[in-house]
Amino acid sequence: MQHNMKNIVLIAFIIIMSALKSSAQRIIYQENEDGMTLSSITIKGDKNKMEWLLKADGSQYPWVTNLYEWGRTYYDADGYVKVSVERHMDGDDLVETYIFENPTAKDVSLKNVGIYTPLNDNYPDAATCMTQRCNAHIWAGGTAAYINAVRMNGQGPHLGLMVTEGEITDYEVWEHAYSKGMSNFRGVLALCPPDTVLESGKEYRLTWRIFSHNGDFDQQVYDRGGMLVNSLKFVYEVGETAQVGFKKGKETKIINKLIDREGEIKVEYEGAYALLYGINNEKQLLQKRANFIVDHQQLNNPDDVRDGAFMIYDNEGDSIVTDDKKRSDLSEGRERLAMGIFLAEYCRRNHDMKIQDALVKYAKFVRTKLQDADYKTFSNARDEGRHRGYNYAWVADFYFRMSLLTGEKQYALDGYNTINALLRNFGYSFYCIDYPVTIGLEALKKAGLNDEREHLLLQYSRIADNFIKNDLSFPKFEVNYEQSIVAPAVQMLCEMYLATKEGKYLHCAEIMMPALNAFSWHQPSYRQHEMAIRHWDGYWFGKNRQWGDTYPHSWDGITAAAFHYFAQAVKKARSKEPSKYQQRANRIVRNCLSLFSEDGRATCAYVLPRRVNGKASRGADPYANDQDWALVYYYTIFER
Repeated sequence: MQHNMKNIVLIAFIIIMSALKSSAQRIIYQENEDGMTLSSITIKGDKNKMEWLLKADGSQYPWVTNLYEWGRTYYDADGYVKVSVERHMDGDDLVETYIFENPTAKDVSLKNVGIYTPLNDNYPDAATCMTQRCNAHIWAGGTAAYINAVRMNGQGPHLGLMVTEGEITDYEVWEHAYSKGMSNFRGVLALCPPDTVLESGKEYRLTWRIFSHNGDFDQQVYDRGGMLVNSLKFVYEVGETAQVGFKKGKETKIINKLIDREGEIKVEYEGAYALLYGINNEKQLLQKRANFIVDHQQLNNPDDVRDGAFMIYDNEGDSIVTDDKKRSDLSEGRERLAMGIFLAEYCRRNHDMKIQDALVKYAKFVRTKLQDADYKTFSNARDEGRHRGYNYAWVADFYFRMSLLTGEKQYALDGYNTINALLRNFGYSFYCIDYPVTIGLEALKKAGLNDEREHLLLQYSRIADNFIKNDLSFPKFEVNYEQSIVAPAVQMLCEMYLATKEGKYLHCAEIMMPALNAFSWHQPSYRQHEMAIRHWDGYWFGKNRQWGDTYPHSWDGITAAAFHYFAQAVKKARSKEPSKYQQRANRIVRNCLSLFSEDGRATCAYVLPRRVNGKASRGADPYANDQDWALVYYYTIFER
């Protein structure tokens, strides 16, 4: 009897928990009076009571008004089109169908269609973002299109949207501008079905299903009869054969595709597709880029204070950019340090005296023009602009690599003194991109500077201990909350664990990993697969000054480095390697190779949305600016 009672209690517990899980997954929505648009989407049982939609009444952002309510449509047509919406619940899911009908006697051309889907993807501060904001990962992949909207702390429930009828082939962004949130507001998102011709009396139907999930997005899609596309990697060398899988339920269609050319290659099946990219040879691509920088992007003019600097290159004008006075992100300092760091690391692997000579000249420029005698580091050679902490870490990284390349102790001391200057000026709470932990400790050890090495390790530990103290309360920096605040913290904590074997560092990194993971998703495209959402770099660093999602971007490499060192740390701690993180790191840096051309040229940003604020935006920016960070991280992932 007692045994039976235990079984009954267990069964009752299972039933109750299943019911709770089911109720927690239900989509709750509020429809506006027009019957066409929505004012709210929430998830029943969400302990954080998150609103997944931007408030379209001007109360959250003044520029987000009822013009941008969920489900409102816009389009260009050469005739009358009747638009209607059907909406109902199917189990716990919300199903919406958008119908574009031609009731006239003539055919109507329907173009530039958009349906506003204003997901709450923006950055007021880290505390709010953790529980009340999402990273909306869009895949405009035809019949297999979807959105995976992940709560920013990585903790479910999350929101999913999948197409079940018709296609989404593009997306657009609205209300993204300098005066409208700058880098802290991604914009109002809109999903776009393909252009079509509506014959008389005919209609086009687009249906999607909105559901919740707890990190099992893929399985939820399969359970609802959807298709997902994947490949082992998305950048291939010419001559390789790619295997692309189109999985629907328990069935998978494998398509083998020979990579027979450079550039983008589309692999399609039943209206779904993957986007692959072909290059001739990875190592040769880096060699071409290195030579291009030295041959075309180093300023050689003794009469110019910037003599020896590596400069931005304008691919449209076939010249370096020298008129940078109005824009700090075009200067000869700051992010342009990536060129020197990349070349120093390239020379460590490939003996090239021409490049090494260029580096020695560049090092002299850095030490005498970007720094003063006490290692205060400037953003440009004219000591103008904001005093910026990031500059110090990048200069130090360059010096440490120059020491490892040349064997000269002075470079190691310069790196050490630059980090000390960083800490004097900015303290120990700065979430700096690229603290040179591993490379700095290695350089000082090889230079025989053991006291300096021990002191640097102590300094780094004070920084890492502050990261531990703050936990997920990430402070604001140049953006209120972003991937390049979280990823460098994870990377440094993992590097500190590898250097000290102190478990507190790895433990804190593990706490941060869900938030870092939330920035990325695995869309089946070399541009988006594992790439973190960034949507402002084209404006700050590009010639076109274009806001909008940049896929890929060189700072995706920070996530790759974090994944790489996390994999190493877990392997060291537990004698096993979480291979998925190393594989993800590999994919990220390889996908970033699409920023570089076979002739050695490069682009700082590829803006992906079809239009931003109604203006055509998709394409590569003409400036080669900060993208060489991607190659720095390529070498981090693929170590010597």
